Amino acid sequence: MLWAGLLRSPHPHARLASIDTSAAKALPGVVEIMTPDNVPPIKVRSGKQALLTNEPRFKGDPIVAVAATDPDILADALKLINSPSTKFPHVLSDRKTPENLVDGLIKVEYEVLPFVSDPEAALAPDAPRMESDGDLYAAEPERYERGDVEAGFAVADAIVELTVRTPTAVHNALETHGSVAQWEADQLTIYESSQHVYGVRTFAAGKLGLPISKVRAIGPYMGGGFGAKFPGGTYTLIAAEFAKRTRRPVHLMYDREGENLETGYRGASVQKIRMGAKRDGRLTAIQVDIIGEVGATGGEVWGIDGPYKMMYACPNVRSESIGTPTNVGPSAAFRAPGFMEGTVGLEIAMDALANQLRMDPLDFRRRNIPDRDQLEDKPFSSFPIEECYRRAAEAIGWRAHRLGRPAVAPQGRYRRGMGMGSQIWWGAGGPPAYAEMQLNGDGTAVVITGIQDLGTGARTICAQVAAEEFGLPLERIGVIVGDTVGAPCGPGSGGSVTTGSITPAVRQAAKDLRDQVCSLVAQMNDIPEAEIEVRGGMIYRRDDAVISVEKLMESLGDVMLTGKGSRGPNADDVSVITSGVQFAEVEVDSVTGRVRVLKIVAAHDCGRIVNPQTFTSQIEGGIIQGMGLALIEDRVIDDRLGTVMNPNLEWYKLPTSADVPEIVNVLIDIPDTRANTIGAKGAGEPPIIPTAGAIANAVADALGVRITELAITPPRVLEALERAATTPALESA
Repeated sequence: MLWAGLLRSPHPHARLASIDTSAAKALPGVVEIMTPDNVPPIKVRSGKQALLTNEPRFKGDPIVAVAATDPDILADALKLINSPSTKFPHVLSDRKTPENLVDGLIKVEYEVLPFVSDPEAALAPDAPRMESDGDLYAAEPERYERGDVEAGFAVADAIVELTVRTPTAVHNALETHGSVAQWEADQLTIYESSQHVYGVRTFAAGKLGLPISKVRAIGPYMGGGFGAKFPGGTYTLIAAEFAKRTRRPVHLMYDREGENLETGYRGASVQKIRMGAKRDGRLTAIQVDIIGEVGATGGEVWGIDGPYKMMYACPNVRSESIGTPTNVGPSAAFRAPGFMEGTVGLEIAMDALANQLRMDPLDFRRRNIPDRDQLEDKPFSSFPIEECYRRAAEAIGWRAHRLGRPAVAPQGRYRRGMGMGSQIWWGAGGPPAYAEMQLNGDGTAVVITGIQDLGTGARTICAQVAAEEFGLPLERIGVIVGDTVGAPCGPGSGGSVTTGSITPAVRQAAKDLRDQVCSLVAQMNDIPEAEIEVRGGMIYRRDDAVISVEKLMESLGDVMLTGKGSRGPNADDVSVITSGVQFAEVEVDSVTGRVRVLKIVAAHDCGRIVNPQTFTSQIEGGIIQGMGLALIEDRVIDDRLGTVMNPNLEWYKLPTSADVPEIVNVLIDIPDTRANTIGAKGAGEPPIIPTAGAIANAVADALGVRITELAITPPRVLEALERAATTPALESA
């Protein structure tokens, strides 16, 4: 196997003037080098990013790829390409810049071009263009409106206006992006850390001009994705091209810095919010103007306005969202993309409006529970958010806290507060999703499906459904996922769709297989098939045991029975939505500014809970990520240089076990029988959505002053406290 790596641009925007790879090529162990001049003319990220580019648009943009016999030789080769070479003349042309000089000798030559790294600055008329030959990614606003917003504000008894800012956040999955590619004759096999193995197959076949039948994608395990590992990328195609040229398997996994610079992030947002309500708490109007960072290849703003349009009943809503391209990598989907950011702004504004109305924030939200999907204008299949509110509020002691709150802003060094945030998201799943269940000669079974397990316990859930439906003990069922050869097509693991998509298909496959077994036993024993059932690995006629599944299969000889199942379409007369709430209790040190989360209570309606342990793990993981976004995470850029200052795990701070509070997960467990035949809805995105908003509101409750910019770091807390002396209590700070 060969090891491949990438040389990346050191500039946020430049043109490659010249490059010398001769020293690297001469290094023993270097097998192949690709540059923009000899790489296939393939583009990724919606056709906007070349595999290797002559005009890098962000620091970290790949410009050269090297394949070598081991990682150390690879590292040496990359350094040689980017080191001084005596083969270059010592006389500089007008296009050469001081950055190209080391001790008077020329490195890779770049013409450094204007750049912009701040999303708001990118909107200025004179902002630098994303490409030197034209602005290909000009921002175009997306607008939405229902009702009459101005009329809604005209009848409002209370109006709040505030600006909420959320930071750029990087996925930082423990396993970085990467592939191992291998050609055998004309067949390409790709081992990839991906959230959609079937998507990788389609992506690679399309980009490389291959029939889908000639590509196999494998990804049975992966070390996290969070939305950024949909399907395929530069690494996939570079590894495949190297493998084709060398006829050897090629391993290309990104290092942490390359991962954080190139593979995407949750873009920063600026949300200018105006909301109005009647004295009785009914919302009359919502208006939000959103700036969303979309990075070097442009793209959508990932639905930041979604919660404003969906979460609370309001007849008059207007939103305008604009995505601003910057010379800082490409943005990517990140667990509940857009909805997490939008919910921060919405929930802070809801608390501010409740404060103006002198209403309990929980009562205010209850007053505005929608009775139908306001986007689709359909009734919900199930929307038990009142049950979520009731049980979570009881679990954290919300009423007692509200009754015991002081009439004036809290005093003392350590100040405690409590806040809440609501959640809305999809999660129904849907077709296409297929599954097979094979019954082996020893009475064991295997479920085979083309999904992938991100670490969410998808294998266990498939085994549980198959065991219950067929009638076998759980330990006698294996599950195979993550391979496009032999496994029927499965959905991508994103958008909280895996459980809702694949479990109905598994259930149908198990039923198909059980029906075959019952039919065989009926024929062999001359008994009515309707009287036969399978329980715990035994086949019964009514309550009389007939034969075990194991003995039946042994009696049949060297055979295998196969059941097949597929996911049917969703109901078109209802909207399948997940909902939920989180309450947060915090303690703020008014001397140091440090915020400590003491407790979070979560209650999320995700339909039937197939496995309480894996469901609770999903809730806890989402909460911990949401805490990071609320309190410590922020990609830092030096706007003078267009340079990310913390593309690593040393300076990009993440929550550790020392930061994790008490987490109480209230199991709602109300099957949504209109969603699918299992009654389950996804739990991947919901738990991250309300966390940061709940924490921000808890901090405001503790301090008596509202902080509207995340992350809520100690400096921001101290600045807010300084302003609190001259700012009315619970006004924006």
